[in-house]
Amino acid sequence: MHIEELKVGVGEFETGVEEQFPADHYRRALAVSEAKQVLVGAGARVLFYPTLLYNVVRNKIQSEFRWWDRVDEFILLGAVPFPADVPRLKELGVSGVVTLNESYETLVPASLYHTNNIDHLVIPTRDYLFAPSYVDICKAVDFIHENASCGKTTYVHCKAGRGRSTTIVLCYLVEHKQMAPEVAFAYVRSIRPRVLLASSQWQAVQDYYFHKVKRDESNIDTNISSEKIVGFLAKHNVASFDDASVVMVTESDLDGYDGSRDSGLVGNESLAELSLACRVQFASQAAITRLSCLWLRCYSQKTSKKKLRSSVSVDQLGSIGVNVQVY
Repeated sequence: MHIEELKVGVGEFETGVEEQFPADHYRRALAVSEAKQVLVGAGARVLFYPTLLYNVVRNKIQSEFRWWDRVDEFILLGAVPFPADVPRLKELGVSGVVTLNESYETLVPASLYHTNNIDHLVIPTRDYLFAPSYVDICKAVDFIHENASCGKTTYVHCKAGRGRSTTIVLCYLVEHKQMAPEVAFAYVRSIRPRVLLASSQWQAVQDYYFHKVKRDESNIDTNISSEKIVGFLAKHNVASFDDASVVMVTESDLDGYDGSRDSGLVGNESLAELSLACRVQFASQAAITRLSCLWLRCYSQKTSKKKLRSSVSVDQLGSIGVNVQVY
């Protein structure tokens, strides 16, 4: 039996009837997708033992056709193990196994793994054209990473160690080994040449890379930018204001002040308008002398109301303690 990938798209059913009844159109598309899964599943069951026998024979007669390969210090990628393989895996330092097979493909009972103190994560995934879900991929990658963090090896397998298991290994490499998907695939294939991904499996790797790597990098860049802004303001120690002391600053008071100086200091034009307090903080002495202020509270009890109405010089600003709040 030969299984081909069925391309099912919305456009295949775009007739006048479906355009008038979109709900019926989508139900038909869903029915075709479900039929595809049933068909592929039936074919996978029929082909399981013949293809398994084929792999065993090739493994016996071809030295380069290995049952598993070490693709990382703590990862083995390979085919479905037999019960006799469990002690051998234990000798190789395997402390965890990720099984991507459905129940009919599994040859080793979970109890045998547990007897050998091997943790077992089962993620049933249909063979040939299907990929593990995003949630399942996250579980498997975390499982591998947790073992690797403790110096333990994980064996990741499907039936032949080509598609489903390779999907998981690639996702681990792109997240924890900082590899791009294409680089990770080329690397794994250089070690295990027969790896091959279906389109859905490759898409799963791309999606995982986007959500777990690229998005995290974007968040890191955003956090760094925020830290720079906060660090800049903290470094220059913008004056703190007392709520009871207010200085009213009009637009005319800043006439002649070059606002571009703020952009140069901050390094971002949008921050030039971040706060009028920053403008006052970094204004030149010439700009400060042009301020006309209405003082609502002074720390000097000797200053008369007449003096408050007059212009204030730079020397007077230095002798009078004032907290400024800008609205």
